[in-house]
Amino acid sequence: MTRSPRRPADLIYLARRGSISMKARLEATRKAEELESQLDPEIPSFVKAMLHSHVVRGFWLGLPSHFCDTYMPKQDATITLVDEKDEEFDTNYLAYKKGLSGGWAGFALYHAIQDGDSTVFQLIKPTTFKVHIVRAATDDSSEVDE
Repeated sequence: MTRSPRRPADLIYLARRGSISMKARLEATRKAEELESQLDPEIPSFVKAMLHSHVVRGFWLGLPSHFCDTYMPKQDATITLVDEKDEEFDTNYLAYKKGLSGGWAGFALYHAIQDGDSTVFQLIKPTTFKVHIVRAATDDSSEVDE
C-alpha cells in the first residue's frame, strides 16, 4: 500500500540538532558511500547529502543529472520511495528539472531527515527507489536507518 504523505503544513518540523559540523556531514556522506558500495552493483544507486533546502524550506530535491539522463523517465512521473520498513511514499518527479517535488516534503518530514544527513537512493524498479538514511550526529558519529 502506498502511503500518501501528509502535507508539510500538517507536520511540524523540529530541528533536534543545531548547526551540524562539516566533519559530521562528511562522516555521514562517507558512511552513505560505504553503504552504497555494499549494495548490488547491478542496481543503479547514488548518494545524496541533505542540505537545508532539501529538508526544511523549499523541499526541492535535485537528483544527479547523469543518473537522471541514464535511468529516469524522460517525462514527469510518479516516483515511489520505499523506506527501511518497506513503507511506500509517492513523489512527483519533474523530468525537465531532474528532481523530486510534491511528496518529497512528506517523506523527509515523516522520516525526520535533517540537514547534514545523507541518503542512498537505490533504483529497485524503473520508478521506485529504496531509500537508506544515514544520520549525521552532533558528536560526529552517524547512524544508518535500514
